[in-house]
Amino acid sequence: MSNANPEDRLRDATRVVRAGLPAASQGAPFLPGPVFAGMYHFSGDPVTSPFTYGRFHNPTWTHYEEALAELEGGPVVAFASGMAALAALFGTALSAGDTLVMPADGYYTGRLLAKGHFASAGIQIREVLTAAPDAGAQLRGAKLLLLETPSNPGLDVCDIAALVRAAREQGVLVAVDNTTPTVLGQRPLALGADYSLASDTKALSGHADLLLGHVACRDAEADQKLRTWRTQMGSIPGPMEVWLAHRSLASLDVRLERMCANALAIARLLADRREVLRVRYPGLPIDSAHAVARRQMSRFGPVVSFELASQAHAERFFRHSKLVSEATSFGSVRTTAERRARWVNDPCPPGFIRLSAGCEDPADLLADLSQTLDAVSRL
Repeated sequence: MSNANPEDRLRDATRVVRAGLPAASQGAPFLPGPVFAGMYHFSGDPVTSPFTYGRFHNPTWTHYEEALAELEGGPVVAFASGMAALAALFGTALSAGDTLVMPADGYYTGRLLAKGHFASAGIQIREVLTAAPDAGAQLRGAKLLLLETPSNPGLDVCDIAALVRAAREQGVLVAVDNTTPTVLGQRPLALGADYSLASDTKALSGHADLLLGHVACRDAEADQKLRTWRTQMGSIPGPMEVWLAHRSLASLDVRLERMCANALAIARLLADRREVLRVRYPGLPIDSAHAVARRQMSRFGPVVSFELASQAHAERFFRHSKLVSEATSFGSVRTTAERRARWVNDPCPPGFIRLSAGCEDPADLLADLSQTLDAVSRL
């Protein structure tokens, strides 16, 4: 007779609805409300209470971390933002004299953090394009390899399992920024990575109303180091934000299904328009990253990137669209986009646009984009 937990065989749509919920109790809510506490009552010596002080732990964090741990496949530590999570990874995995290999085309604030604070603390930074070959040479002498796949904003993809194998041969740890696909679209720990991290601000929580991040890992010692970092640095998440994210997790499967379907439909439309110089979406069969993405991703994420002829063309795009809101970040139920070159540290062509597909009706989105591109073509 099998000893497997029946819940391990549940499908994603069921797991996200139930993940992290405490055992049912008569008259109690399924998901307890947020706990606001700077201190907890406890007595005795030695300390036996599971909760002592608000910077150390919170029951609301515990429920959310348990929920994500069920999905990630390893213990999870929640942080105040995705950048707080990344800083904790760097701070606990690296020491002075170590070398970090990271994507040259990844999220620019992560690069700024590494090349600023951590480089000044004695960490050597080696930047490599996400789609670059020859992993053996790139990893030589490194301590940690950070991957961001698909990369933000260019949406290049790298083979996680292959890079993990190359890293193991040289004793290098591997972390994957999994923000764009979320844990339902890609499971880095199952592909062999040591860490999986994400900005939960984006598609995981999905409503553009909070800041949050997390790190999952496969090693108990690494998990404890992350918790100690959070406690000592004070990079703790607010209980209300954590509760909202856990509440939103229940709809992740249905949100992501619509968002990914919309993203693919949008990518197909863009690929057929002469106003669009190039389009990237790993779910698009003609995309250069599609073959690798199919091997390791179950969903291709909500983000599509494309390039128009100039800044003026991009600005006309935003003026004429009725359903695409101009905003930074991505992963919301509302379709958003931005011209990335407006951020001076994120070098992109002047007409480059990163679009995040929301949950609107696809026919409405496609009609709006068609009339918008018609307007762009008249410039």
